[in-house]
Amino acid sequence: MSDPVQPGDGNMLAMAVLNAIQNPVVMVNAEGHIVFANWEAEAFFGASASHLARHKISTFIPFGSPLLELIDQVRERRAPVNEYRVDLSSPRLGQDKLVDLYVAPVTVETGAVVIVFQERSMADKIDRQLTHRAAARSVTGLASMLAHEIKNPLSGIRGAAQLLESSVPPEDRNLTRLICDETDRIVSLVDRMEIFSDERPVDRTSINIHSVLDHVKAIAQAGFARHLKITESYDPSLPPVFANRDQLVQVFLNLIKNAAEAVGDKSDGEIQLTTAYRPGIRLSVAGSREKISLPLEFCVADNGPGVPSDLLPHLFDPFITTKTNGSGLGLALVAKIIGGHGGIVECDSQGNRTIFRVLMPVSKETVDEDAPVAKSVGRIR
Repeated sequence: MSDPVQPGDGNMLAMAVLNAIQNPVVMVNAEGHIVFANWEAEAFFGASASHLARHKISTFIPFGSPLLELIDQVRERRAPVNEYRVDLSSPRLGQDKLVDLYVAPVTVETGAVVIVFQERSMADKIDRQLTHRAAARSVTGLASMLAHEIKNPLSGIRGAAQLLESSVPPEDRNLTRLICDETDRIVSLVDRMEIFSDERPVDRTSINIHSVLDHVKAIAQAGFARHLKITESYDPSLPPVFANRDQLVQVFLNLIKNAAEAVGDKSDGEIQLTTAYRPGIRLSVAGSREKISLPLEFCVADNGPGVPSDLLPHLFDPFITTKTNGSGLGLALVAKIIGGHGGIVECDSQGNRTIFRVLMPVSKETVDEDAPVAKSVGRIR
């Protein structure tokens, strides 16, 4: 049994609890100054606790934000208020800062309120990712049907066209060749779709993601991306990822190829590969209470024209493409592979910058659930 909390330990215990919460939490006094911020709030505002303490909450949120009005309402009514899908996007906080807000009065300090921020961007992305997985499963069933119902008749059509080629006049043989070429193209498309019906367990081991990215970069620069500048920004202390190397090569080769095609022949065309450790992202596993941590972030960014906003939510759905001759299966396959590894993949596109972000679990061999947390608990003075 643990020792009871001693008198005077209450503040330390309360701060430890607040710092354990995975949402940004701040306390604002009657004058609007921030007097407490937990660790998630420091990350959310991109500032240390001591820096936050020197400013009012209005300094860090967009001018005219409904959050300020909510704070006034809570002070006046002395009752908590919820507000959903509030946009806090700004140059200071960054783009895509859509949050749910919970604002409550602090009864022991007149005029003080506590604000809890629930970021919607990641929640929405995870919801979309689950939709992508469902779409991939629908393609699985379609692929199995196509393999049986289409490939067999196509082989008969191609055989008949080859027989006709020897008996038709020379000027008509281009038509029989066209039939053969088109049947071959359809068979190739069905073969690509059959990959979705492969439900065998993935053979995974501890993989150094940087060796995978270096390998894919070498392939790209020797071929389709030879005219582009590819830069890296890697975290050298990144732990191994628990994955299948060949499938990761396939994923990042696809993403870099998409980036190269998006950039096209721009004279200043550039692709950037980045890796980072981002703790705090956890994903529930269907059918169990287990939650998988996804701290490993791998990004492929380009300075192409960006993805149309109406296409962005459906980018990983099968048969969705902006390419003239594209099949729309490449990114759907990426979503299936990453989903099969217990991870998620998303795309952010703002102006002339598009980022494909892959979040994946750490190799089981490197996970230490009992490792101490190297942070101290403190209150802003």
